[in-house]
Amino acid sequence: MASSCIGKTWCSSARVGLSLSSCVASVAGKRNRFAALLQREQGGRKVSVSSSVRSQSDPIGGIQEGLVCKPSVVTGVPSELARSRRRAGRTSQYRFIMAQAASADGAAGVDSSATFPTVGFLGLGIMGEAMARNLVKAGYDVTVWNRTASKCASLATEGAKVGLLPRDVTEACDITFAMLADPTGALSVACGEHGAVKGLGPGKGYVDISTVDGVTAMKINEAVKATGGEFLEAPVSGSKKPAEDGTLIFMTAGDKALYERASPALDVMGKARFFLGEVGKGAAMKLVVNMVMGSMMASFSEGLALGDKIGLDANTLLEVISLGAINTPMYTLKGPAMVKGQYTPAFPLKHQQKDLRLALALGEEVVQPLPVAAAANEVYKLARAAGLGDADFSAVLETVKSHSRGSTSNDH
Repeated sequence: MASSCIGKTWCSSARVGLSLSSCVASVAGKRNRFAALLQREQGGRKVSVSSSVRSQSDPIGGIQEGLVCKPSVVTGVPSELARSRRRAGRTSQYRFIMAQAASADGAAGVDSSATFPTVGFLGLGIMGEAMARNLVKAGYDVTVWNRTASKCASLATEGAKVGLLPRDVTEACDITFAMLADPTGALSVACGEHGAVKGLGPGKGYVDISTVDGVTAMKINEAVKATGGEFLEAPVSGSKKPAEDGTLIFMTAGDKALYERASPALDVMGKARFFLGEVGKGAAMKLVVNMVMGSMMASFSEGLALGDKIGLDANTLLEVISLGAINTPMYTLKGPAMVKGQYTPAFPLKHQQKDLRLALALGEEVVQPLPVAAAANEVYKLARAAGLGDADFSAVLETVKSHSRGSTSNDH
């Protein structure tokens, strides 16, 4: 089906047959950026593309028959993060070519809005700003909003537009992503007085990336559906660095059609994505993952604290852990900074505690005891009470250590 859709593109076979390097050179204002993308993807080699590439199927699912001419459908995204698309074989190369050709059409006076959807992004915190920036870099027409408007300034200088209200963003965009701190914030931005749903309607999509509980996700879904729009929950696994690098993992659920349309944008921001079915499954998956992560960090902190108390060298302990089966990327990344007492926030501790609380509530709902997570949650609550909420969640080590110092040999 994809081959019939490709025949509808605005590029002649001769234009698509141009080498990537010559296509890049024809795009005014984007030459350096696309040349860098080309060099990254092809290792600096000049690559010519025949019409056979254009007739490939699209295993990622970003192109469907009959949809290619609609403004809300992505038919090509520069493969800025090619490492995340190895599973698609040459498809990433195809999308890169199509993006260049569409850009060249724009320079020639052809409407390229049918190639890239207009994209909104609500919430420019630690994660959101990096994710929105990757969309801007990939060539999307992005409109951003943040409760603290000054946080929009940096992206505005990089080419993003700024909306005054959430509804302004959804009115202007085909697909809007929202990355808010908690269920209250997610619900307020979506359904408040000037909320995002006020600007939605048929043909528009709302993708909530926030970590919320299933009930909140369903409320937002109902509000979006009432407008005739489409809803997708898409919480992520990953923190600041993966957001910056475009290597997040998306756990999505909801409208499958919106998932297909949003997938190219998700691929710009992440290295993997999963469609889990009905609304609520994405939130549940995210809470389980973060519950495990929080419990692991609490246990890791206890190990470091105990090692310190009995006189073990912290760096040697980290090395021993790194060489064994219990090692994880989290320990490798966080451990060295933790032993130095450095907790620059990549994932704030207050958010980790919030996710543990939501996971425990989910466990109660289905009558599944979670004693380890419950114990970890109490430690994070103490850390928040001690003023560590805005520090990285690894700062829970400080609370573990402080309780160790406050205990006596008679404590059992």
